[in-house]
Amino acid sequence: MTKQIFKGSAMLNPVPVVLVTSRNTEGKVNVFTVGWTGTACTRPPMVTIAVRPERLSYEFISENGEFAINLPTADMVKKVDYCGVKSGRINDKIAEMNFKLEPSEKISVPIITQCPVALECKVVNNIPLGSHNLLIAEIISVHVEENLIDQNGKIHLEKANLLCYSHGEYFPVPSKSIGKFGFSVKRKNKK
Repeated sequence: MTKQIFKGSAMLNPVPVVLVTSRNTEGKVNVFTVGWTGTACTRPPMVTIAVRPERLSYEFISENGEFAINLPTADMVKKVDYCGVKSGRINDKIAEMNFKLEPSEKISVPIITQCPVALECKVVNNIPLGSHNLLIAEIISVHVEENLIDQNGKIHLEKANLLCYSHGEYFPVPSKSIGKFGFSVKRKNKK
């Protein structure tokens, strides 16, 4: 296969797209869209989000040291896009998008009720990189809609109709798996 060469760019795609809620020390809540997020560690559980320092949410997170990552569904795509292009300094995106908020268990930042999964996060490190700062946060608590959990306690995120972002476009996450961790080396049963 022949490949074309491009200058270095953020070409890691697709990525999850999430709605991040934050709260300042005066109690004002904001929401914005983040496409640059990822798992950083399992023990302790940690995530990263990359945020431009000029964003209102960056200001709120810096003040409070907490944020919530809310995983939106594909039917929320227009709201997700809106929260990524409109500024919380001008717009009350939570009211405009009719988001319902509910309290978190262990942080002061609320989560979005319409999102089937939410992660409560406390910042442990803030690394300036250039256009963005990398916020590394410990996941303190996780909320999962009960209809995604089977009788054995297994979480079925494939039923959540989640959303991802790829090179400027939004896509639903497929609901059917093409493999499972370790399937390539699994031993076949002998009959």
